Amino acid sequence: MASPPAPRPTPVGACVFDAYGTLLDVHAAVGRHAARIGGGRAPALSALWRAKQLEYSWILSQTGDYEDFEALTERALDVALATQGIADPGLRHALLAAYRELDAFPDAAPALAALRAKGVATAILSNGSPGMLAAAVGAAGLAPWLDAVLSVDDIRLYKPAPRVYALAAMRFGCAPRDIVFVSGNAWDAYGAARFGCRVLWLNRTPQPEEYGLDRLAEGRISTLAELPDRILA
Repeated sequence: MASPPAPRPTPVGACVFDAYGTLLDVHAAVGRHAARIGGGRAPALSALWRAKQLEYSWILSQTGDYEDFEALTERALDVALATQGIADPGLRHALLAAYRELDAFPDAAPALAALRAKGVATAILSNGSPGMLAAAVGAAGLAPWLDAVLSVDDIRLYKPAPRVYALAAMRFGCAPRDIVFVSGNAWDAYGAARFGCRVLWLNRTPQPEEYGLDRLAEGRISTLAELPDRILA
């Protein structure tokens, strides 16, 4: 008896990336000014800045309110600086300017280029406001490798709300299952998986599994260099 044919791979309508923490290093802004911050306080400052930025986005979405991500980023930095006992308006200005020009992770551009070379559409889907994203993508040199940069600002609602991930499906005119979604944030990967996307959790550090991602996600990768082979095999 003949063996049944091997299952055909699911088509890839697009490969969609989170921006902050996935393609862009959110700790690069503080890293550039670590000497000025001094006292070994830079890592704690950066971690709290990021934590408060996300916390505010979740609270606003849960309470039905909205402010753009740039405003949340400024407010989160103010709390982080105050917590560290830093009162330096010049440093605050420098950190906010640096956040608009975050470094891309070294594996970001090569992975995007490899996907585009194989005919896979690529996009960012981010909490970032359009102005922030345009500045960051331009500064990081990623714009040539992206077909779209999608912002939650269009619907005034933050991740991980399902309507956010629907933006990608609408932009590419495909079903959620035809989108490969890549995020370095476990909560974001979970939201995309629950929406129905094929999810690869980018676990660089690595961090322990959360939210049942080993069950919900298609898999995990430790670097974006693994991505083309994983989705184009």
